Amino acid sequence: MGVSILLWGILFFASKIACQTCRGKCGAVLEECSCQTTCLSLLNCCADYNQSCFQVSPYSSSMLGGRALKILSLDLHPDEHLVCRFKGKIKREGFIDEAGHAYCVSPLLFETGWIPFEVSTDGINFDRSGEYLSVHPSKADPAFEVTLVNATQWQNYGAPNMAGPLKMTWNSSAVEAEEVNIELWGYSEVNRSTAAGTSSLQAELSYLYSHSRNLSNTGVFSFTPEPKEDFSAWELGNIRITASSKAEGERDVQGLWSGGHVLAWHLEQAFRDNSSAWAQNKCLQWDAKEKKLPNFLNELIDCPCTLAQARADTGRFHTDYSCDIERGSVCTYHPGSVHCVRGIQASPNHGSGQQCCYDSAGALVLTGDSAGGSTPDRAHDWGSPPYQEPPRVPGYSHWLYDVMSFHYCCLWSDHCHIYFKHRPSSLCRNYQPPQAGVVFGNLHFVTFDGLNYTFNGKGEYFLVSSPDRELSVQARTEQVKLNNGTLVNATRLSSLAMKEKSSDVVEVRLIDEHLQVLRNQKILPLFEQRWMDLQGVFVFAPCPQNVTAMFSSGVGLEVRMHEGTMVATVLLPAEFFNHTQGLLGLMNSDPSDDFMTRLGEAISADATSEEIFAFGAGWNISKASSLFTYDTKYLVDSYYFPTSHDAAFVPAYSLPERHDDSLLADMLLMCTGEGAQFCKYDTLITGSLAAGNSTLRAYQSFQTLIEALQPVVSCGWLPPPRNGKKNGTHYLHGDTLSFTCNEGYILYSSTERTCMEDGTWTGQQPYCMIEDIVGFVLGAVGSVSALVTMGIMITLHNRKQSRKIKAEPLEMVTQTQTC
Repeated sequence: MGVSILLWGILFFASKIACQTCRGKCGAVLEECSCQTTCLSLLNCCADYNQSCFQVSPYSSSMLGGRALKILSLDLHPDEHLVCRFKGKIKREGFIDEAGHAYCVSPLLFETGWIPFEVSTDGINFDRSGEYLSVHPSKADPAFEVTLVNATQWQNYGAPNMAGPLKMTWNSSAVEAEEVNIELWGYSEVNRSTAAGTSSLQAELSYLYSHSRNLSNTGVFSFTPEPKEDFSAWELGNIRITASSKAEGERDVQGLWSGGHVLAWHLEQAFRDNSSAWAQNKCLQWDAKEKKLPNFLNELIDCPCTLAQARADTGRFHTDYSCDIERGSVCTYHPGSVHCVRGIQASPNHGSGQQCCYDSAGALVLTGDSAGGSTPDRAHDWGSPPYQEPPRVPGYSHWLYDVMSFHYCCLWSDHCHIYFKHRPSSLCRNYQPPQAGVVFGNLHFVTFDGLNYTFNGKGEYFLVSSPDRELSVQARTEQVKLNNGTLVNATRLSSLAMKEKSSDVVEVRLIDEHLQVLRNQKILPLFEQRWMDLQGVFVFAPCPQNVTAMFSSGVGLEVRMHEGTMVATVLLPAEFFNHTQGLLGLMNSDPSDDFMTRLGEAISADATSEEIFAFGAGWNISKASSLFTYDTKYLVDSYYFPTSHDAAFVPAYSLPERHDDSLLADMLLMCTGEGAQFCKYDTLITGSLAAGNSTLRAYQSFQTLIEALQPVVSCGWLPPPRNGKKNGTHYLHGDTLSFTCNEGYILYSSTERTCMEDGTWTGQQPYCMIEDIVGFVLGAVGSVSALVTMGIMITLHNRKQSRKIKAEPLEMVTQTQTC
């Protein structure tokens, strides 16, 4: 009887779950089952979860669209009708293959990030949903891209020594057709009327014409381009290849795109007849237009002064892959530089971007000294939220505002001075490096102000909390387990969760000795894309052992693996000064108050291990404030239901160095210098030299970071004297510049100037005078009068130079000048 009742209960419960559906309810927790992503590992999904809250493969597509996205776990009859709706409004026809697999084709979207979409089989009820990642065209899968062979020839065709046939290649299997069409599309930004009766700038990618139709799909096509007078106004665009069954210019169909490029190869005959004159006219037109646009330079962040700072400030700057020291420093647009970085965040008002380039000595390269100097961008190459509208369109706005003009003024004509007048290098006098704190090993901390301590609490804690800046960084720790399964009385970092203002929640956690990244409790797949644009935060994961999160404020969080142990580094910009609390302390350059409790009481920096443990325990999070994901039975039982700090766990505060310990001699030899105490503790607690060595290397790596981020003094750029030369292009404390005059001129004022610790230059700005004029003055007036006259001339010249510098603080001149 009891067994019958039990079986009836199980059947009733299963029936009740089966009646509950996830259709139209993805992300919800229902009465008897779940439609959240965590249900997969918690084994409490509703029966139709996979079919209703689907995933797609591939999960990413170029923002230009044209990629077939296979909907996993959704099988339909081939005769059914499928409609896909993107972002709740863009409806496009899907298709179902002979095997019943459903597909949606990604549409053209001038934005990057995760794009939600739904599907319907009746055209009315869009109750199944998923999402895919729209990426910058340069980050799209190269296997689904049209390759322009010898891109330099394509983008400069018609200029001197640029002629002959052009060639493109593509993966023929990526277009499922025997014959294809090859089309040209052009990009523009034009004023369009709005419903409110006003006009606004709109981005448009328009079909122009076909190169070839019904071409055999061999994966190769060559042609010799002819000038297109009727289409010459289109100077930026893409090649698209589609199946020949598609109509010319049909939008949002399966196809392959080339990268965006300058359409030099189809410009009017006038360009080929005299490319320099044609480009000069375009450069002058751009100059006149640029003068009418708002000034964007003043709201850009200053460049870091040194290459070391630029590479260390990972919260605000990222490698510009067009000039990367890790890839051989092939810096086509910045000759003389070895590495460039871009400011990660676009400027708030204009969506502009910063670029900073450095020479082999690690010094900032300026356009005032070199044509290869750093140049800011009116439009950030990566675009900026809310995207879609100029000048915030990823890639294309930047090419239109910044790259086309570089071709006009610098590559096709000799008017780079006009370009640099509007795109002068940023100086670094106002650059402030971030301050960094770290947690590593078992379990050691270095605060933002440099205080070192050990806290082996078990639970979930605030690593950094800044309520008024709306930043929360939380750390989860777990008891250390040795390879033989033994638990020891120490902890290690197992997960880090973070959020700023209305950003997505990013969590990085340790899974099977590698890092797993979650966004809003959903695992981020990182096998197609290493860089992801999320809501209010970027995530970069070049490998499974290395993840960096970059928030809109410039906060950076680096998570690294060291011998199976997580190391987390937090970098905060100066705006967080006096606005932090938690395990990494109050950032105010005073380590004495870093042990600040929740009640605002500062414990002495010389506190005992027990007092430090009590301080750390006090920064446990509440369940309401938790950002963590609890998607396994272990996490639910160990962290969700218990209190956030395990008061029953008592760590080993210190460990004796026993002479009979076989590790002692090797440990003492290995654990030396700064960080030795952490190395020794971790070696003894784990019985592993490898663990101690990993901890020591993590500490040393952090110290290297701190050294790289040390502030430096810049005295600012100095021009050469007119009719003379400047020797030297470095402007930091201790650097010296020397000056000489051209033949027939005599140098007056300082022949050398040195950058001093207070940020000023020694001496006065030198100038060059014609030798004959000086002789005339001295011979005609007499020695005393001549000295007075020369003094007056020097004073007037210096005042003129001073007025010029003040009036045009951002405009730089070339290193050698002549009248």
